[in-house]
Amino acid sequence: MASEKKTKMSFEDSMLRLEEIVRLLEKGDAPLEDSIKLFEEGTKLAKRCDDLLNEAEKKVVVLSKGADGAPAETEFDLGE
Repeated sequence: MASEKKTKMSFEDSMLRLEEIVRLLEKGDAPLEDSIKLFEEGTKLAKRCDDLLNEAEKKVVVLSKGADGAPAETEFDLGE
């Protein structure tokens, strides 16, 4: 059930938890087993954040000038 909760976390909540995990690991005083669990959780959160950013990037619409000079919506181009 804990992993189900993580998949429903917002991007912002995921980032906050990821920052917390980094702080805990940087302190270096957690037992090895706990550090490994934190690292695994952090890796999953980083992947989730990356996936959410990629989804958002695909939805971005850029305003540009159309043929008549008026603003026109075009799909965001990553240049790939």
